[in-house]
Amino acid sequence: MISLNWPKIAFLVMVLSWFAFILTFSLRKQPPSAPEKKRDRSSIAGIALQGTAYAAVWIVRRPWFTPMFASSRFLQMASALLTMLLAIGSVWFCSWSIRTLGQQWSVTARVVEGHKLVTEGPYSIVRNPIYSGMLGMLLATGLAVSHWIGLVVALIFFGLGTAIRVRSEAGLLREMFGDEFHNYERQVPAVIPFLI
Repeated sequence: MISLNWPKIAFLVMVLSWFAFILTFSLRKQPPSAPEKKRDRSSIAGIALQGTAYAAVWIVRRPWFTPMFASSRFLQMASALLTMLLAIGSVWFCSWSIRTLGQQWSVTARVVEGHKLVTEGPYSIVRNPIYSGMLGMLLATGLAVSHWIGLVVALIFFGLGTAIRVRSEAGLLREMFGDEFHNYERQVPAVIPFLI
């Protein structure tokens, strides 16, 4: 009977998902850009912290193609399957989010002329689904390659960076949409479904 190397399979799926993740952002159909109304540059600090989180999961790693914890074959398989589901699901969720957001998508927090409060599709599940997908990719990468300490450090940096970005974007949307955004904010969690 052939014995599968689950950590190696999870690693390959995670790497392929990273390529798809990058292509999702770089090859997206870019509609004509609407004139910018307001931008919050403080979100750049959040981007830097999120980038540091991704660096941490790759740099503080364990030996290639090994499980995070010495465990049974069943737990290795379960961990690998979770890794693959997170990676593939995160790419899909980000892609859906970008398509739903259209020309309003931007790397930094901003609002444009004619900005609409998007609350359908993935935005009915969480207010910041792209960050949810980014978190999923971070977790998948951590499970596939990182030492557990690297993953914990990465989650701390990612959490801080995401909090800055969410606060920055919420401030702009609150200013522009008032009670409409406030009601949306009360009903829909920020990043993790059913939680925050």
